[in-house]
Amino acid sequence: MFIFTVPQNHCVVLEMFGKPVSVKYSGLHMRIPFLQKPKRVDHWERTHKKGKFIELTEQILDTPPRQCVTKDNTTVDISCIIRWRITDPKKALYEVENLHKSLMELVLNEVRSIIGSRNLDELLSSRAELSDKIVLAIASTATRWGLSITSVEIQELTADKETQKAMLEQMKAERLSRAIRLNAEAERDAAIMRAEGAKEALRLIAEADALYVNTLAKTLGAEGAMRALVNRQTLEGYTTITKNPASKVYLPSNMPAMLNIKEGE
Repeated sequence: MFIFTVPQNHCVVLEMFGKPVSVKYSGLHMRIPFLQKPKRVDHWERTHKKGKFIELTEQILDTPPRQCVTKDNTTVDISCIIRWRITDPKKALYEVENLHKSLMELVLNEVRSIIGSRNLDELLSSRAELSDKIVLAIASTATRWGLSITSVEIQELTADKETQKAMLEQMKAERLSRAIRLNAEAERDAAIMRAEGAKEALRLIAEADALYVNTLAKTLGAEGAMRALVNRQTLEGYTTITKNPASKVYLPSNMPAMLNIKEGE
């Protein structure tokens, strides 16, 4: 048909004598019969529509797992999700033989190169940074192929069984260490609080004793206050040694004189 339509977000590349002459985007178009022919994209793998229409919207390409070796000699299997779109249909058709397969191999080779320069711990903790580095590394090649790479996301990163077992043991050890540290910190805080409480109690007792002594001094005078304090301490001492009912306590005969108590008081 010399009259044809192109769907929305698609295009068709017309060839004449085997060379591209024009790109037709969405809408109604005409071509020269027998001379101009649409370039077919049946050779593209994973394309959404077989035939002559080229998809211009953003596309997603899942890569198969690729085995890589990290800087610390750990074997990992990694797969990615590539988000991309075609910006120059002519370059996408004529600058590369099989666009989808070539793009997938380009990304996986760059992933393997970057992973080989990093340790496993770095890979697990910096996936976003790795994705940005991959996009930056393949940008020039993608532009030469008429592509715009939106993002390359590391979908899955799986280590071998021995490494997974070692990582699990490391996680258990870290959790145990964290629990011990938190328990020690809690005991330290409790000891500090108890010490502060005891310090505050001693301060209050000292203030109460000082207030008691000042009150006695004002009421009885200095000499009378001193005598009252000595008597109090003596009586408290006897109270302490007589707490056990089985103990026998002998009081001196001059107890009143020792307490400075006059006969009859």
